[in-house]
Amino acid sequence: MGGGTSSYTEVEETDVVLLWGSNARETHPIFFHHLLKGVRNGARLYVVDPRRTSSAQWADVWMGLDVGSDIALANAMGREIIVSGLTHDWFIPHATSGFEAYRECVEKYTLERAERETGVPAEAIREAAHAYAKAGRAMICWTLGITEHHNAVDNVLALLNLALLTGHVGRYGSGLNPLRGQNNVQGGGDMGAIPDRLPGFQHVENDELRANFERVWDSKIPPRKGLHLSGMFEAMERGELTTLYALGENPADSEADRHRVLKLLRGLEFMVVQDLFYTATAELADVVLPAAAGWCETEGTVTSSERRVQRVRRAVPPPPGVRDDIEVIFELARRLGHEWGEPNAEQIWNEVRTLSPMHGGMSYRRLEELGGIQWPCPDESHPGEIFLHGRLWQEPLIGPRAPFSVVEFVPPVDHLDEDFPIRLTTGRRLDSFNTGVQTNGYASPLRRGEALDLSPEDAARYGFQEGERVRVSSRRGSLVAPVHFDPALRPGLAFLTMHFHDQVPTNDLTIDAADPKSGTSEFKATAIRVEKCPANR
Repeated sequence: MGGGTSSYTEVEETDVVLLWGSNARETHPIFFHHLLKGVRNGARLYVVDPRRTSSAQWADVWMGLDVGSDIALANAMGREIIVSGLTHDWFIPHATSGFEAYRECVEKYTLERAERETGVPAEAIREAAHAYAKAGRAMICWTLGITEHHNAVDNVLALLNLALLTGHVGRYGSGLNPLRGQNNVQGGGDMGAIPDRLPGFQHVENDELRANFERVWDSKIPPRKGLHLSGMFEAMERGELTTLYALGENPADSEADRHRVLKLLRGLEFMVVQDLFYTATAELADVVLPAAAGWCETEGTVTSSERRVQRVRRAVPPPPGVRDDIEVIFELARRLGHEWGEPNAEQIWNEVRTLSPMHGGMSYRRLEELGGIQWPCPDESHPGEIFLHGRLWQEPLIGPRAPFSVVEFVPPVDHLDEDFPIRLTTGRRLDSFNTGVQTNGYASPLRRGEALDLSPEDAARYGFQEGERVRVSSRRGSLVAPVHFDPALRPGLAFLTMHFHDQVPTNDLTIDAADPKSGTSEFKATAIRVEKCPANR
């Protein structure tokens, strides 16, 4: 099962939080309200982020690491915990495997080496390691600052190692929590929107599990892993993928190395886009299917980052000519020769419950009565699990051991040099969302438009004025953007969002180097240079 181990209420009652690669104050504001309650209740907050973000302003310690050096930092913290005798000596032999190989791996990651490779002072690393290990309860929370790298999965594994060292998993107030990047990303994964999984995280290559779905669906399912998004674009390049059906996705603006993406999308033989908005991807489509707004015009469920499944109810009907997603899919199936009957969200959900054991007890009635239920919830007498992996503390141990992982620091693919000396990282701001199609249609008093954020020191070195339009170039593309001086940035670091591609096409710059395990592109680490525009000279 793939989800955060803890509940939002637990972060209000924990002792230490490592907020790693996340500006939750702006990108996950609802969760951050829970986190602030924890801070006000006495929790110590350590923010690990290259930028001194608005989240870091609430931290006891800001650990401003160099972009992409997360594994070096995590391994150094692990080594410090080990050499200081702060490991959980009962939990490790009882519930884990691979500790000796891990200890051998991190032995070389001294505090001094970590300071050189991360830019974080050795004393700050030592303090964070000791505070996390000694805490009665502690959590690690992360987002795209960890996962949008060429070694995304290894970054996550490095954080998991710290929890296994200290026993900060499987207990109330201690856990590992990925904060999902968009609404209902957790629910999409739960329902099988992952290349190798069926609903309930059941592996498609497992004959017994797959047979359950084949029996109910009266259809054979290919017994092999599918393609993740990066793999789809690679298949387009090879001419193996020629048709695309995009539902609620805008890859023309959201994917790295936008020049390549647009070329491949335009080269498709046929593309269907089903969306609430007429996006840049829809402009390239052969057929556009207008879809209803999931939050107010449809019936169904939504799942949050704490694994809580809640009901979604139709408040208003869709506009004329617009259909609910499931109505569109049912009609497509009918035209392809498959009669599925009338689309009904509750009937579909009940089918999910029969096939996904972790959703078995979540009837619409119980979801309404309880205000949502956290999976796993196997039957209708079960209240749902507040936290996961409590089995790791049971004697005798139930189920497999939790493995340590040996991961090594590897710097970003897009290296810095004399031609591209500045590290660009990307993210979101509070007032806008992703490619902007959901937010740019209305004004916000917080919005200042897109600009290249630079440190005041770099701006002075280049002789830039606030608001001056400058040329920004990477190894893939170039654009012009106004410059904004941000004292939260250290020299050598720049920041852009992807909110305003009509103004500043940020993904013309980013690199499509992808993590081979997750397929996630390295949006967080692009090498750029910044120059005065000829008109400004």
